[in-house]
Amino acid sequence: MKTFMAAPADYVNKRKWYVVDAEGKVLGRLASEVAKVLRGKNKPEYTPHVDTGDHVIVVNAEKVLLTGRKLDQKMYRHYSGYPGGMKEVKYRHLLEKRPEKAVELAVKGMLPKNSLGRQMYRKLIVYKGAEHKNQAQKPEKLEFDI
Repeated sequence: MKTFMAAPADYVNKRKWYVVDAEGKVLGRLASEVAKVLRGKNKPEYTPHVDTGDHVIVVNAEKVLLTGRKLDQKMYRHYSGYPGGMKEVKYRHLLEKRPEKAVELAVKGMLPKNSLGRQMYRKLIVYKGAEHKNQAQKPEKLEFDI
């Protein structure tokens, strides 16, 4: 019996599009499920060194939940590279101003930290509200048991 190894050329035009509604979902649990779909781990032909994943559209990003006291205690930090350039923003303010950024960062942190992970991250689209512009791709609704 031989082990199946997917070839990158086989998946260029076979990617599906999925829509995920983030309303009422916990941020980390939602991000881990979305990352699985982006990586292709939900398919039987998953191969670690090939991007076999699908495109994911996340809507209602402003209605995502954080459990416990994470809204006030969890911080988003980024550094400009200059002395004194460390910026910190509480997740409460991040969810008010740019909720799509909070979802994107959570998913990005669950993808591989290499060129393959960056390629997978490009297949993620996050929208603040319930409407999205990707009707032409005929996305399917994706439900998670979380």
